[in-house]
Amino acid sequence: MEEKYEAGIELFGTEVKSIRAGTLNLKDAWCSIQSGELFVNGMHISPYDKGNIFNKDPERVRRLLMHKKEIRKMQELVKRDGYTLVPLSVYFKDARVKLEIGACKGKKNYDKRDSIAKRDAEREMDRHMKERNR
Repeated sequence: MEEKYEAGIELFGTEVKSIRAGTLNLKDAWCSIQSGELFVNGMHISPYDKGNIFNKDPERVRRLLMHKKEIRKMQELVKRDGYTLVPLSVYFKDARVKLEIGACKGKKNYDKRDSIAKRDAEREMDRHMKERNR
């Protein structure tokens, strides 16, 4: 994670109530920049129980609210350096819902191989320790 940004989210009333109830999932979410605007994709907000016809699609694309200058800076970062914009957390600031976005850089192949080798070594040690304790 290189940089963190704070953005507002354009939401409907039932979505805010649902977030207050704790029914938000950011697991597969990611951010994109299209025509100078910032969007969050894959963020799941479950429908509000008492929302009936006012509930929106839980997986819909939501617009994020940031200054144009910040969006342009993020767009250059993503284009030039190969960063990805990932939503990290959602929180309330006063009465407004805010989304923390991180500019993350993916692992290189040699980093991945190193991580896999460490994980495999730890598994081997665990297996030997289990056999030893029997």
